Amino acid sequence: MRKIPNFVLLRAFEAAARLQSFTLAAHELHLTPSAISHQVKELEAYFGLPLFIRRNRRVEVTAEGRRLFLSLARILDALEATCSEVALAPREQVLTLYCAPSLAVKWLGPRLPDFMLAHPDITIRLSSGAEPIDLTQVREIDVAISYGYAHERSGIDITPLGKERIVPMGSPLLINRALPAPAQLGTLPLIESQLSQVTWRDWFNFNELTMPVRARTSFDRAALAISAAVDGMGIALESVRLAER
Repeated sequence: MRKIPNFVLLRAFEAAARLQSFTLAAHELHLTPSAISHQVKELEAYFGLPLFIRRNRRVEVTAEGRRLFLSLARILDALEATCSEVALAPREQVLTLYCAPSLAVKWLGPRLPDFMLAHPDITIRLSSGAEPIDLTQVREIDVAISYGYAHERSGIDITPLGKERIVPMGSPLLINRALPAPAQLGTLPLIESQLSQVTWRDWFNFNELTMPVRARTSFDRAALAISAAVDGMGIALESVRLAER
């Protein structure tokens, strides 16, 4: 702990010494002359010696008072300059984003470098989670990218990104381009996405096809399912948005 007097006392002393007047110091600090006099006396009691020679309408510092004043003046000048620099320093602009992990990896992440290049003064903070969040409750998030239908709320701007296109996708090495794609799905290994809102059963029913009964590889993240499809593990039923770069 620093062994120095109360800053309020030092501030009163510095003003009185600089202006050579308790009255002028009081006016500058928005205090009464008696308050300045009281604070100076308290500071003198701290040091155990007089800091001023009192005259009728002005005061003069003693030798020790002058020593203290010169030191204080240097410190306060440096502090004032630093405060001005801090006040004029450019404010860091932070944009905090939230979205599903797979959307962050496959869609948002690849687009961030262009945004950062165009806006070098903005710091990006990206967090992800499987659960949607309420921006009216989670104030530290600026933008949330979520699936589903958004409801109008006061203070929240909503920008639709368009409907999702969910299609079968797989490695070109796995698919025979000479045969119709739907017909091949009955024989190719299928990759299941646990969190997808469209299942393979939905797709086969919609296309009036019989879904094959066999074991399927399952992933709890769309990004993992797409990566597995790219590696030739099977056919994934996933969003075109996530597959396109």
